[in-house]
Amino acid sequence: MIRRSAGYLILVAVGVVAIDQLTKFLALKFLTEGASKPLIGEVLKLYLIRNDSAAFSIGFGQTWFFTIFSSLAVLALLWFGPRVQTRGWAIICGLLLGGVVGNLIDRIFRQPGFPNGQVIDFLQIPFNFPIFNVADTAIVVSMGIFAIRIMRGHKFGK
Repeated sequence: MIRRSAGYLILVAVGVVAIDQLTKFLALKFLTEGASKPLIGEVLKLYLIRNDSAAFSIGFGQTWFFTIFSSLAVLALLWFGPRVQTRGWAIICGLLLGGVVGNLIDRIFRQPGFPNGQVIDFLQIPFNFPIFNVADTAIVVSMGIFAIRIMRGHKFGK
């Protein structure tokens, strides 16, 4: 029997993917690649780029590797995620799953094509921080919360 927490996981994951893909669609429609637009003054700008590496430009040009790695991560989350016992862990897993799937969709379906599709990034904050997207945010937030919970002694999934 699938736990109620699995419903939270799926709901959060689907929500993240929907928001991620909608914002990428809007970025492609309304932004010019390489041109900065202030959204919240200098704190948050919109700056459209196509990314063929991982976070912080790690693995530049190795998109095929991230496609394989992301696919394996999705399979692992689909296997272990529904087994978590609490709503909190289900939400964390849902954020992670949604973020990974959001970027995996780009790697599979965007130019130049599978398995080398480029991820659409468009959010920029100051201090020379890398440009990112909603999926990236979901991944980083979920892993940050995961790390804090583990450091506080919470057992994964319980």
